[in-house]
Amino acid sequence: MAVTETDWAAVAASPTSDGELDRRRVVLARIAVIGAILGVWQLVVTVGLVDAFWISTPSLIVQELWQLVASGNLVGDVAITIYEALIAFVVSSALGIICGLLLARSPFWDEVLAPLVLALNSLPRVALAPLIILWFGIGVLAKVVTAFTLVFFILLVNTLGGAKNVDNDILTIARLMGASERDILWKVTFPSALPWIFTGLNLGLTYSLLGVIVAEILASNHGLGYLIAASAASFNTAGVFAGLITLAVVAWLFSLVMRKVEARLLRWKPSLTSA
Repeated sequence: MAVTETDWAAVAASPTSDGELDRRRVVLARIAVIGAILGVWQLVVTVGLVDAFWISTPSLIVQELWQLVASGNLVGDVAITIYEALIAFVVSSALGIICGLLLARSPFWDEVLAPLVLALNSLPRVALAPLIILWFGIGVLAKVVTAFTLVFFILLVNTLGGAKNVDNDILTIARLMGASERDILWKVTFPSALPWIFTGLNLGLTYSLLGVIVAEILASNHGLGYLIAASAASFNTAGVFAGLITLAVVAWLFSLVMRKVEARLLRWKPSLTSA
């Protein structure tokens, strides 16, 4: 059967084609914006409006990145920072989710501990980093503990909020069907709280990286934070920007992976399946 011009028009106007076209436009627009920023940045320094000592230039940053990659220092620092951030993220997320679910099951202890959780969550935990380093030294443990103080409460509060917002009708039906409290926890409360939990996980992964970087900047002899601090101490502006760009790429990759995991586990959500 021959394909008519009308059929081709219908295919071209299909949602899939429109979606692909929109994505291409978004990508091209992003490239154009980034290219414009880099071009203006390079031009401002080249014509002498700003000295390269203060803001460096894209070309100098690329040279610095190449030297760091060629020497192997950048790869080692990135690996160490990712290792520390992932340990802190996994431990603090697991404990935060478990504690949030347990508090949701016990309104009494939730009421008792609510002021304490609120007070601790309100503290600027990054300011505790010097004290944590004093207690635990400059090794991996200090970085993990610093990040833990940031991520744990994010997951605790999000999990508790999601568990408290379970539809009462679903809980009533589950109990009428003979579900035990354990069944309700793992088959009703936990799945219902998953969107809240993943919101906390997305935020927690970024804050885990932030906590590690702060601790590395304050006291460390390895990692991206150390690279940034050492470059700043030697007035190497290109090195500072190289570290920051690498950090931004790592944070973006973390976010991308988490979104993929969320989309796979929560594919029943219309907003995720249509994205």
